[in-house]
Amino acid sequence: MSTGVLGTNIVAQIGIIVKDIEKTSQAFADFFGVEKPPANPTDLWDQAQTNYKGNPTEARAKLAFFDMGSLQLELIEPDEHPSTWREHLDSHGEGVHHIAFVVKDMKGTVAKMESRNMPLVQKGEYTDGRYAYMDTFNDLKVILELLENDN
Repeated sequence: MSTGVLGTNIVAQIGIIVKDIEKTSQAFADFFGVEKPPANPTDLWDQAQTNYKGNPTEARAKLAFFDMGSLQLELIEPDEHPSTWREHLDSHGEGVHHIAFVVKDMKGTVAKMESRNMPLVQKGEYTDGRYAYMDTFNDLKVILELLENDN
């Protein structure tokens, strides 16, 4: 176990923003010689409780996941509502959006990162857990996603 800020140094996921999830999913599936995963929409606000830059947002995205051994590759096609996904696509185009880590204490880890001038950008809930995107771009040149699972 790492003693760093996150309490872990094991990368769980790399997230990539795309304009066309069906086309990009097929390209990855063909490249790796695997079956194309389904692209599923994120939950509606009443379940997801998505909050972007301190405000509730109706933002949703289509997600497709490739399990690559110890690492998951996540493709994200954002909708038009304000979100870190939409902002990234509009500002940077398609490409790597985040590196994700599973943490055991979401609130404590967010507080520790914010004390290091790495603010919370977006957070939300998913089935059996929650996520938080932290703006670590100035120091680490990429957004970090924190994942906390209930099980």
